[in-house]
Amino acid sequence: MQMLLIADSGSTKTDWRLIDERKNTHQFQTLGFNPFFQDSTMIAAELQSKLLPAISAHLSDNDSLSIYFYGAGCSSEEKCDIVKTAIRHTFPNAFIEVEHDLLAAARALCGNEQGIAAIMGTGSNSCYYDGSKIVSNVASLGFILGDEGSGAYIGKHFIQDYLNKEVPENIATSFRETYKLSEEEILDAVYKQAMPSRFLASFSKFINQHRNEPYFVKLVDYNFEQFFNRHICKYTNHKEVSMSCVGSVAHYYSDMLREVAARKGVKIGKIIETPISELSKYHLSQLDTSRLS
Repeated sequence: MQMLLIADSGSTKTDWRLIDERKNTHQFQTLGFNPFFQDSTMIAAELQSKLLPAISAHLSDNDSLSIYFYGAGCSSEEKCDIVKTAIRHTFPNAFIEVEHDLLAAARALCGNEQGIAAIMGTGSNSCYYDGSKIVSNVASLGFILGDEGSGAYIGKHFIQDYLNKEVPENIATSFRETYKLSEEEILDAVYKQAMPSRFLASFSKFINQHRNEPYFVKLVDYNFEQFFNRHICKYTNHKEVSMSCVGSVAHYYSDMLREVAARKGVKIGKIIETPISELSKYHLSQLDTSRLS
């Protein structure tokens, strides 16, 4: 039986969907992977300990497996090969294709139509998509030099203000009671531990819970302003085509995102939290098209 395994991987989590030719679907989740921070051995260990046991019950030795993996950090052949090696080690007989998560966003959000696709989750990115391929991309630069519009960017600026004692006292008190983190623990997580962007983005949940506080309204608005100024408004046709977004930040702050977009003259299309459902539909449509041709 022909089986499709589709993965959408951010820096925090990976959503997996296994689909057979009858379109029966099974969904799984593992940690997120980013080849800038993890090597093939680390990725393979997670796949073999978490994904393989869960998926094995739905596969037989006679199945033909095609894996389409879309991941954060898969921006070059070298980085894609890190992930591909880990998958190959886990599924040695599968057809494997590894692509950037930006292409996943474009395919999930735009399908076969042109538009601007944006990722706004732990990290951020954007592109202009012509309906079949990414035509242009304003560099994201990562959480240290960029990532405007992301959870890591919001979290970084909040933590900066918190450690500099520049947030309102009621917010500072609530943060201390919620997380019980010392300054040393925060700095250790940012500068010494793996996946600092994931750590910083984790505070987006706290921020969202207190989103009506004037301090956070201003912070989130600034985050989106920077994202439009440094990324979206640099696409020459940003006022002619719709911008669609995927990611937790876009989803949970959609009202504030729409307000900033309106100020910039940008039309918002779809906003979805995760692309895996729409991405699965895209691959199934491609499979159906190939059968008919």
